[in-house]
Amino acid sequence: MIKFKTAAKKLYPYAYNILGNRTDCEDVIQEVIMNFAEKDTGSIVYQDAYLIKAVINRSINLKKKNDREQRKKVTLPEPIVTNYAETRIEMEEILNYSMLVLLDTLNTKERAVFLLKEIFDYEHEEVASLLSVSTENSRQLLTRAKKKLKLRKPVVAAPQAKDIKHLEQYIQAIRLRDIPALEKMLSQEVQVMADGGSKMTVVAELTSGIEDTIKLVTYLFEHYQKEFQIKIEEINHQPALLFYQNTTLINCQIFEFNENGEIVNIFSVVDPDKLTHI
Repeated sequence: MIKFKTAAKKLYPYAYNILGNRTDCEDVIQEVIMNFAEKDTGSIVYQDAYLIKAVINRSINLKKKNDREQRKKVTLPEPIVTNYAETRIEMEEILNYSMLVLLDTLNTKERAVFLLKEIFDYEHEEVASLLSVSTENSRQLLTRAKKKLKLRKPVVAAPQAKDIKHLEQYIQAIRLRDIPALEKMLSQEVQVMADGGSKMTVVAELTSGIEDTIKLVTYLFEHYQKEFQIKIEEINHQPALLFYQNTTLINCQIFEFNENGEIVNIFSVVDPDKLTHI
């Protein structure tokens, strides 16, 4: 008899790294496990492999459906807190936020092959079996995925103390409207992506460049955020700011820094449906 909690914990990273949405992941896993429980499983020798394959394929199909429905909109992954031991769900296998966003440049098959090979260390023969493709096709899909990602490898590492310090300085600069300080903190290629979902309208979905980014973040702070409580947190292994109105989380901003300590990306999630589990 399969234990639901144990199986769900093992299957979660496979579903989340494909879907990037906690509710969808839980629905997929529950459906797979319930269907499995109703089967005559005596003839299934490798039950873990069977469940993983079912979760991956259902996640791929749901991801395709979601992508069709959300075309031309900025859609960011659902954030997950990764620094609390009691909430860890195989967190070492959960990708960092920047890589999850980058993976959205891949089609669903490329994404699945890349994750299985690069994150879960599957051999191409195993990937081929799970995805019902040939071994050669698995290799081709991985090659295409790496080209699209410019050979960038997924990195899972906790925020460093200097990143937290940079965020504290960033908040202070915005409070004081210290434009010269903000200019030094942002990289020339800085980009802000904002996801309001179907319930919230964002000021701008995509903002690029130092000047426009500073205009955006200072405008948002002055008109919406200056009365909010601000907390620094670790989200998907990256430093983040959480903005609270009383006890309600309004906005989660995940930051990516370059090797010089400059902010390269700000991923801003204001979709309330994606903030319920933080």
